[in-house]
Amino acid sequence: MTKTPRPTDAELAILRVLWDRGASTVRQVHEVLGRERPTAYTTALKMLQIMTGKGLVRRDDTDRTHVYQARQTQEHTQRQLVRDLVDRAFAGSASQLVLQALATRRASPEELGEIRKLIENGRDSRHHRDGQNRERANNEDRGRENDEARDDRE
Repeated sequence: MTKTPRPTDAELAILRVLWDRGASTVRQVHEVLGRERPTAYTTALKMLQIMTGKGLVRRDDTDRTHVYQARQTQEHTQRQLVRDLVDRAFAGSASQLVLQALATRRASPEELGEIRKLIENGRDSRHHRDGQNRERANNEDRGRENDEARDDRE
């Protein structure tokens, strides 16, 4: 199994568009990106081509207009980025990450309530969640292997 590369900031912006909109053409991605910062159409196209090569997105070119879709879910990518951050900046300590996050930005009462529930339910649901995450990762790996096999045949 090959690890999906860590997306750059520009790639994350494109992934956010794809997660929000679902499968999209270059023009659709370009339009959304242009609302935040002017971007050339060719830049969006080149970024999507690079992201396809890196395995961050898949391209459906059955129609004349190519449609791009994120290969991984937003949750999967966020978890991968957080794992990397915890390992690199916090020597593997999730608690230090949480403490720094809460010290940096004030959490809303709703967010604090969610955090409390996670802590209270953590011991009970960790085993169940770990099993679900393993199953989800295995399914994603199988899907990625099928996509790669299909790409190799084409």
